[in-house]
Amino acid sequence: MSSDTVTLEVSDYVAVATLNRPPVNAVNWEMRERLIEIFDQATDREDIRVVVLAAQGKVFCAGADLKQRPDPKQHGQYWWHNRLTRETGNSIKECTKPVIAAVNGAALGAGFGLAAACDIMLCAEEALFGMPEIDVGLAGGAAMLREFFGRSRQRRMMYTGMKLTGAEMYRLGIVEACVPREQLLDEALKIAHEIAGKSPLGIKYAKTSCNMVELMPQKDAYRFEQNFTYELSKTEDALEARTAQLEKRKPVFKGR
Repeated sequence: MSSDTVTLEVSDYVAVATLNRPPVNAVNWEMRERLIEIFDQATDREDIRVVVLAAQGKVFCAGADLKQRPDPKQHGQYWWHNRLTRETGNSIKECTKPVIAAVNGAALGAGFGLAAACDIMLCAEEALFGMPEIDVGLAGGAAMLREFFGRSRQRRMMYTGMKLTGAEMYRLGIVEACVPREQLLDEALKIAHEIAGKSPLGIKYAKTSCNMVELMPQKDAYRFEQNFTYELSKTEDALEARTAQLEKRKPVFKGR
């Protein structure tokens, strides 16, 4: 498959995956397959500890490519398309490395879905977020919107295609920062390098915890996390973290 639709650069344990399908980075099947490939590989690559998901141009992602819709008359094609669509977001959520979205412009429909699948979101002041499926004869996004918004706002966005600015998303506490576009990648990389400096094993357990506790009652979730803490306490990285704290130096983690 072509790597042009999403490029990948890796330096100092931080990968930058850049959506690269001008003019608006509309998501087609090839881009979905490439994203899945990147995030599945990131799980296995020891030289990657964090991934930043960025985009070229002035639009993060305008949504799914409407010129490439599945044909319901072709048996099985729609279900294959839907499965590929689900697995695109799942590949980000299930990647054991944290993923930071740097949303440089409009993130609509599938574009909002890509950003929402990430662990942390930052945006540029020009960013717009929305789920305008209703305007193109589709209906989708409620499962994602409910993670961020209350009942009324979720339904208004679904029923009207309402868009929110980056400033509003920051006011609501949904994105970590809303900055001028030229500062966005640097802000994302600053957080990425901070995370990359932590124990790789600790971060792996932390992301798994964050994903799983969302599905559990509080009592069970806390016990689940305690089990992870126990397993981590026996690792070399945990010993190195404690030793470095006592010796007032920067830890050197080996991922074991």
